[in-house]
Amino acid sequence: MSPLFKKILFCISLLILSALVYALDYIIFRDARNLIFYTLMDIAFLFIQVLLVTIIIQELLEMREKQNRIEKLNPIIGVFFSELGTELLSYFSDLDRNLGAIRNDLLVSAQWSDEEFSHAMKRLGTYSYKVEPEKLDLEKLKLYLIEKRDFLLIMMENPNLMEHERFTELLRSVFHLTEELKLRKTIAELPCEDCDHIAADINRSYQMLVREWISYMQHLKDNFPYLFSLAMRTNPFDQKASVIVS
Repeated sequence: MSPLFKKILFCISLLILSALVYALDYIIFRDARNLIFYTLMDIAFLFIQVLLVTIIIQELLEMREKQNRIEKLNPIIGVFFSELGTELLSYFSDLDRNLGAIRNDLLVSAQWSDEEFSHAMKRLGTYSYKVEPEKLDLEKLKLYLIEKRDFLLIMMENPNLMEHERFTELLRSVFHLTEELKLRKTIAELPCEDCDHIAADINRSYQMLVREWISYMQHLKDNFPYLFSLAMRTNPFDQKASVIVS
């Protein structure tokens, strides 16, 4: 017996049982008016039940499940920052002459509340991320990113990361920057227009890196105090940061 036939048989059985119950109700109480009235009321409520169960509740459950899946991706995001992201943040922020305007929003501490993280995210969302093109060592950056290219490819091939749209976009941005530099055989004598183009790619990656770094720091603070401690001691925006515990 096929699964489809079993389902059809099950549905028919339910309809027959329902009809028998209605018939029994009429035989016992002999009140067709109330029987029809309450049947129509049940049918009317059925549509509201479908709305609640299949649309609203299902949507909430899917949102919660997606959030749980994203939370499980945080260890992978941690590997990204350990291998590549923190180093890039340190390099890009050193070339940002206006960093002082937001530095306090990046000096995360163990005393920060969720409200302070939220405030920092809002402040950082309005900041104009710009590195100084004339100070860029593109040859050094090119060699560094090419060295990490295989790592980026492995990260991008992880299908689970598609759940985390912001982090996926960050990976794409950094990989695009890598390809831009890789395809330029000669870096030393690029025209100013081309340097500005690369600087724009850097600024885009820089902005995404900061946003994801703050979000990741909040996750560590809430869930892994020992990892958060190390992240604070290697904060790329803290000029006094030291991995040595004193």
